[in-house]
Amino acid sequence: MKTSELLLDAHSRIQEIVHDVVEGLDDKTLATRPGDRANSISWLIWHLTRVQDDHLADAGGYEQVHTAEGWHERLGLPLEAGDTGYAHSSDQVALVQLSASQLVGYYDAVHARTASFLETVTDDGLDRIVDKRWNPPVTLGVRLVSVIDDCAQHAGQAAYVKGLLS
Repeated sequence: MKTSELLLDAHSRIQEIVHDVVEGLDDKTLATRPGDRANSISWLIWHLTRVQDDHLADAGGYEQVHTAEGWHERLGLPLEAGDTGYAHSSDQVALVQLSASQLVGYYDAVHARTASFLETVTDDGLDRIVDKRWNPPVTLGVRLVSVIDDCAQHAGQAAYVKGLLS
């Protein structure tokens, strides 16, 4: 198995969870927060998608799907185009209310772009520095694993919230 195939397999598993979590849920359930300061399924899926889109576009040197394919406008959220949800307040979390079709549509568009990017990843490329703001600087390999980890955790949280609400 090539590195790119391994990475795509990990992202494909996240895509399966995203689909499983939102399947059959109405807008109200997706926006329900199991506690006053808790994250909704809608926010969790939107956030993990934004992180994947933002971080991999930066590492791959391409424009985010969010802006390149008009998802910022289609989602219609009262948030800046570059907002990924990082450090959102409880009030900001409450703003993210999306339908299942919006969540899956945006995630699938990001997943397709991710897959195209991952096809270009080689073992030699994993050591390329993609973010010098950290000490030590972040390599492509570290960034790819970080995104998979973050997305898997948030997808699992969304599945847990779905279980709480059912």
